Amino acid sequence: MKKRTLIAEELDAAGINVQYDAHVKRILSNRQVLARILQGAVDEYAGCHAEEIAAWIEPGIEVSRVPVKPGGMREKELLITGDNTESKVPGEGSLTYDIRFRALLPGQSKPATVKLLLNVEAQKKFYQKYHIVTRGIFYGARMLSEQLDREFTSSDYGGLKKVYSIWICMNAPKHIGNAMSEYRIAKQDLIGAIPEQQANYDKLSVVIICLNEKAPGGNCGKLHGFLNTLLSPVMDITEKTRILTENYGLVMEQELGKELRQMCNLSEAIEEKGIKKGLKRGLKKGRAQGIQLAKAVIRLAGEGKNEEEISAACHITVNNVREILSD
Repeated sequence: MKKRTLIAEELDAAGINVQYDAHVKRILSNRQVLARILQGAVDEYAGCHAEEIAAWIEPGIEVSRVPVKPGGMREKELLITGDNTESKVPGEGSLTYDIRFRALLPGQSKPATVKLLLNVEAQKKFYQKYHIVTRGIFYGARMLSEQLDREFTSSDYGGLKKVYSIWICMNAPKHIGNAMSEYRIAKQDLIGAIPEQQANYDKLSVVIICLNEKAPGGNCGKLHGFLNTLLSPVMDITEKTRILTENYGLVMEQELGKELRQMCNLSEAIEEKGIKKGLKRGLKKGRAQGIQLAKAVIRLAGEGKNEEEISAACHITVNNVREILSD
């Protein structure tokens, strides 16, 4: 038995609106997608396989303060529910990141001391009333300063983690086309040379990725080809799914393990009973409404909602919920 993965569901739901704010954030925050962005844009992951990188992303990301899919967890596709996307600093105002998460460095066994803090932002156009790189530097600086009393304490600045602010700009103008630039802290010896390890000052990078699928060579480079396909508002969803699967290894379906198959079979049996009860009782709302209500209760129960939450969502009593879910 196979089950569609979350990214397949998100792409279907987005359709031609894939570049709209709510959809693009959910798509970009998928673990499979983030792994491929890190693979192509972050030096520390160069040469690593996307599957390896996906395993190094800490299980937890928030998207504009809303979990990617509350209560959702699937085999090999852990969702991200981690760092709060809202940043508040007294006297400096607040800002909200699109996507913020943490990832371990490849091959490291001490996650408390070796990890990156990353932020991914989506822009529907390149030119704004501000320069994207300047905004990226500000975001990165906030991610650095917020580490005090979180990643390190007092004057123990050695615990400061490197931050990346990655900006994906769709519909870039033709004279820019498909491009990627990195802005980072670098050392320049002016008089003599001060010995210092790069890891001690290489703490902030801003990466800007410009996309234009209509530009010549719109699919040039693995990362640009992947993102142009993923975020195309005109490509047929069937063709998009085929290309993402065959060319970029995105998993759109996966075999369910024995336990998950049993859960699916159980949920189907429960749903049948619920529909029958809805047909029989109608819960005083009529035959058709009773069926829809029974389905809604079963669906919410399958998402892990408790009786009280289902009762509130469906506007029925807890006893009604129990009747639908009971044998």
